[in-house]
Amino acid sequence: MRIHILQHESYESPGFIENWIREKNFTLTYTRFYEGVWLPGLSEFDWLIILGGPMGVYEEDKFGWLKMEKIFIKGAIDAGKVVLGICLGSQLIAAALGAKVYPNKRKEIGWLDVKLTKNSKDNFLFASFPKKMKVFQWHGDTFEIPDGAIHLAESEACTNQAFIYNDKIIALQFHFEVTESSLREMVVEGKSELIPDEYVQTVEEILKQKHLIHTNNKMMDMLLNKIEDKFL
Repeated sequence: MRIHILQHESYESPGFIENWIREKNFTLTYTRFYEGVWLPGLSEFDWLIILGGPMGVYEEDKFGWLKMEKIFIKGAIDAGKVVLGICLGSQLIAAALGAKVYPNKRKEIGWLDVKLTKNSKDNFLFASFPKKMKVFQWHGDTFEIPDGAIHLAESEACTNQAFIYNDKIIALQFHFEVTESSLREMVVEGKSELIPDEYVQTVEEILKQKHLIHTNNKMMDMLLNKIEDKFL
């Protein structure tokens, strides 16, 4: 299987996802927008994984490649590819599907609870997941659920945490993929955002809970395996 990753910043890496891909011996290619814009043809990959980043999907004037990226994502969706978006990636999927993306009332940064919606119990991806999970969050924006998509998760601070569209398009606001090294990189690069608030934790609070990484990676492993089983 051929997997292509869209990466927006060096410190927002695929983390556990790359480990999973390597263990499966799948083909892995990258577009790293912080190095330059190169996008493959739609026939050159089977899965598209879109990572996070500090930019907003609406900042096309500041990040000239965003418009091209959204068109590319829409093309991958229309071509029937499996598409997984994380944080900014989930927001880009929402935008590509015509949904509004905008600043949330509160930022969520740190290890925080998400709850699965009633819709999740009938979903092939999340039916076996715990109804409540402590996940790693780092986002200020949110999205509306696109028409035809199924709302799968929510939190106190942000109602729309995850959705699935046509079974193949999965959007997650949170970071199941974070590893100890990627967590430290995100904290170092984003420390200016860590102004304590109700849903924003300090550096110390975040690193103190790094034992949760294993559980989050286990969830990521379950999710990727379920997608593989259904679509390989």
